[in-house]
Amino acid sequence: MEAVFAITLGIMTASGVYLLLRARIFPVVMGLTLISYAVNLFIFSMGRLATGVPAVIGKSAEYGDPLPQALVLTAIVIGFAMTAFVVVLSLRSIGEVRTDHVDGQEPRK
Repeated sequence: MEAVFAITLGIMTASGVYLLLRARIFPVVMGLTLISYAVNLFIFSMGRLATGVPAVIGKSAEYGDPLPQALVLTAIVIGFAMTAFVVVLSLRSIGEVRTDHVDGQEPRK
């Protein structure tokens, strides 16, 4: 299970970095979102991946750590707000510069 999870995180991070290097606004936003999802999953996995384990200390000997769960919930809200901000900022940039290239200039061919 851990190997599949690690491979999934690696693929998400690599895809996010690839999209960040595309130099167009929409792929950059998608790349940042993918990397934030990968980081959220990584933080969530620090709370021990287990099924059927209570989230808080109770009658069971094993439990999931609630701190990474709280951090991930906070990171999801912050990530959503930042994604919305970047989308609005990119739409304004497209309106003013008339191109979706991240540096504002089309590459010469």
